[in-house]
Amino acid sequence: QVQLVESGGGLVQAGGSLTLSCAASGRTISGYHVAWFRQAPGKEREFVAEISRNPRITYYGDSVKGRFIISRDNAKNTVYLQMNSLKPEDTAVFYCAADTDDKAWSYWGQGTQVTVSS
Repeated sequence: QVQLVESGGGLVQAGGSLTLSCAASGRTISGYHVAWFRQAPGKEREFVAEISRNPRITYYGDSVKGRFIISRDNAKNTVYLQMNSLKPEDTAVFYCAADTDDKAWSYWGQGTQVTVSS
């Protein structure tokens, strides 16, 4: 089974950018659909973005469309989330998830904190 480790979180000012990484081990990530979710304190988990096994197929949550970009580098066994024009409401723990079945999301990382200051 695949193991996922997120990195790249941190503190950034509003309007700034961060790129998160989701590094896979145990299996080659090319065989998996991968998604990013986030959860802010006191709020439900929210879908952020998904990239299919076919890297040309991507989906985004309405709140991040036009600001975030999901991509994958199968040679590095890593999926990225480039986050631009960050807003304080983007503050959350970001998780990556993967599965061989689209949207089943059986495998999860431990999360990385993103804090956007106003």
